[in-house]
Amino acid sequence: MRKLDYPFTIHPLPAEEGGGYLIEFPDLPGCISDGDTPEEALANGRDALQSYLLTAKEFGDPVPTPGISASGQWRQRAPRSLHTRLAAQARREGVSLNTLALSMLAEGLGRRAHKAPASRPASRK
Repeated sequence: MRKLDYPFTIHPLPAEEGGGYLIEFPDLPGCISDGDTPEEALANGRDALQSYLLTAKEFGDPVPTPGISASGQWRQRAPRSLHTRLAAQARREGVSLNTLALSMLAEGLGRRAHKAPASRPASRK
C-alpha cells in the first residue's frame, strides 16, 4: 500500500454511532470514511482520498496543500446539553460558538497560569 500524502486521524466510533472506526482528513473538508477495524478504515480512507482528489480535479476545484490542518484547527465533540448552553451564551454575546469557546479556554488557561502552585506534601520513600 502506498503512503497517504495527507495527514489523517482515525478514532473509534461509539456504539450509538454504529461502532467501528472513523478516518478523516482535516485538510480536505468532508473527506471521511470508516471501517470495522482501523485497518479497514485506513483502506477505505485511501479510496475516499483518491475519490476526493479526482473529483476536485474533474471540477477544477482547488485542492489544499497537505499539512495545512496544523494551522490551529481543532474539533471537539461535546455533550448536546453543553453544546446547547454554549450556543445560547454565544447568541447572547453576539459571537460565534467558536469565538466563545476560544475565549473561555484562553480565560481558563490564564487563570491557571496565574494561580499559585498548590503545595504538596513531600513524597515518602
